[in-house]
Amino acid sequence: MAPPPEIAIPSTSISDEGSGKPYTLYNITLRLPLRSYVVQKRYSDFNNLHQALLQQAGAEPPQPLPKKYWLKSTVTSPDLTRDRQVGLERYLKAIAEAPERQWRDTSAWRAFLNLPNSSTTNSAASAGGRAANVASGAADPAAWLELHKELKQHLHDARIALSKRDGAADSGNMTAVAEAAASARKSIVRGGTLIVRLAEGLRKLQESGRIGDGELRRRRDLVSTAKMEREGLDKLANSMPTSAGNSSSSARGGGSLAASSPEKAKLLNGARPGGRRLGGGAPASETDKTRELDNQGVLLLQKQEMETQDLQLDQLTAIIRRQKEMGLQINEEVERQTQMLDVLDEDEARVRGKLGVANKRIQKM
Repeated sequence: MAPPPEIAIPSTSISDEGSGKPYTLYNITLRLPLRSYVVQKRYSDFNNLHQALLQQAGAEPPQPLPKKYWLKSTVTSPDLTRDRQVGLERYLKAIAEAPERQWRDTSAWRAFLNLPNSSTTNSAASAGGRAANVASGAADPAAWLELHKELKQHLHDARIALSKRDGAADSGNMTAVAEAAASARKSIVRGGTLIVRLAEGLRKLQESGRIGDGELRRRRDLVSTAKMEREGLDKLANSMPTSAGNSSSSARGGGSLAASSPEKAKLLNGARPGGRRLGGGAPASETDKTRELDNQGVLLLQKQEMETQDLQLDQLTAIIRRQKEMGLQINEEVERQTQMLDVLDEDEARVRGKLGVANKRIQKM
């Protein structure tokens, strides 16, 4: 029995597609054992699901559906949006994690989340629905970031699988080599699909104007970096690993797909002939960010780091400017307080003089 999917609603978005009136979309992220994807639903979809579950399962779900407000709108009320977002997430999690399967076994539940059915036809339809939802989710700024996070995870899984493949090749375990290579290839293919979806999502975001030019450039750089990383992993996956014991025999056999030791070092460790040098000194040590990048990728990464540092410097400048303004205001306040104290001293001296004259008059009397 497959484990239940991990369900969360991390973000929302506003849309008016298919309707002249704007409405709120809830971005539902589902993590299955073999894939993750995003489904966007509005409150009326949740209400239809609730009614269908009552009819098909014959019982109330374990968590009540958040009520509908007739005089309020989630489009204009962030607090209401957040409360309903939390309530809908609890509603879905209660059904997904309930011991009873009567709600999860209904066709309404599977159609709502685009979960695969047992039949081949339904599975194909569900897969098409997932692809459509991933494409539509990439057009939302928050859902785009979730898909990029999933892309990074796939690339990370591919690196781990390739490392396991090389380790198994060194120990001579060819079965483990084949399994690790297949796992790496699967992660690389999924990463390539997500890169295409993210690029298409950026095009739609640019057309809709939902993000600024600076954020759009930053996200393009993220996609470009991920694409170069994926190409490097793909090149490494296409090379056949050779262990220390059979490297000479592989070389004699003339295997063109066998990766030589220098090639392995370049792909796994990011080394280049002569080493990458900073400022003409000794070669800089590789990091997790630069290990899989070529020179162009490192240059792009350096530009991104410089842009990040410039942004941080701008923020620091703004903080220092505010501190300066606060200091000037404090100085002005101190000067005003000093003037008030001087006036108080003058008044005190004048009153003291009047008291002395009065005392002399009293003594004469």
